[in-house]
Amino acid sequence: MLEGEAAARRLCSLFQGDVVMTPLRQRLVDDLRLRNYSPRTIEIYVAHVARFAKHFGRSPDLLGPEEMRAFQLHLLERKVSWSQFNQTVCALRFFYGKTLGRSEQVPMLPYGKKPQRLPCVLSPEEVAQLLEAARPGRERVLLKTAYACGLRLMEVLNLQVQDIDSARMLVHVRQGKGNKDRLVPLSLKLLRELRAYWRRYRPARWLFCTQGRQGPVHPATVQRQLRRAVLTAGLHKPATMHTLRHSYATHMLEAGVDVMTLQKILGHQQLSTTARYLHLRGDHLQRLPSLLDRLALPVPNPPVPNAPAEGRP
Repeated sequence: MLEGEAAARRLCSLFQGDVVMTPLRQRLVDDLRLRNYSPRTIEIYVAHVARFAKHFGRSPDLLGPEEMRAFQLHLLERKVSWSQFNQTVCALRFFYGKTLGRSEQVPMLPYGKKPQRLPCVLSPEEVAQLLEAARPGRERVLLKTAYACGLRLMEVLNLQVQDIDSARMLVHVRQGKGNKDRLVPLSLKLLRELRAYWRRYRPARWLFCTQGRQGPVHPATVQRQLRRAVLTAGLHKPATMHTLRHSYATHMLEAGVDVMTLQKILGHQQLSTTARYLHLRGDHLQRLPSLLDRLALPVPNPPVPNAPAEGRP
């Protein structure tokens, strides 16, 4: 069974009892596969279309612009994140524009304006605290690998033993975001950690596999382990797995790596995506002049103490 089909089959329960939806769901999956969407994206898109249909209790091909508008307002009332809101819009736009061929209805699904917020970044000391708080073994090595290579969560989970190229000191990231391969540098310290890890756990295919070695660790497991490590480390920042990637990018710029090189390492399609980390460089911001210090402000005179009353010392 192909991974895309397996991801979609996990959502079958959402369509059980609706005979009309079964071939329509399969058609949506096939359309996504034909355009080489990742299995995870297929699963997410099918889930969003399923929630849309479930909300109205009807097959989505029987729903129109009024239902689309009502569902978007429903998402706003639920106060879902703008990422989830726009992800739903992407799924419905694809479904109506490609699967149903109703391109005239696509403009009726506007995107939401996502707030531009600076990502959470940990200092090198905070990263060290976080890694030290993680449990020794697979949990700590996985987090170290994610930070040391600047990997996304699914990229580190999909690493295979053969992807560690010790001869060239590189890590081969296969089919990352956008189904693109790339190479990232491998530090000697991380290589030593990975070799000790391999001698202890002997993973066969997946570098970070489950205890039964049937596949990679589930993303929810890693996210739960990270939250526990953040609490144990006593960090007060809202750190997630992607925070390690943000921290990696910021620390690389602070170490002198140029933006274009960092763009290739991170796998960004647009240079502007990488350039936003320039705003997070602490060393760069700290070197900026302090305008207040340059002002010739008058020095306030010290207050004169009250004169003692006559006849008193």
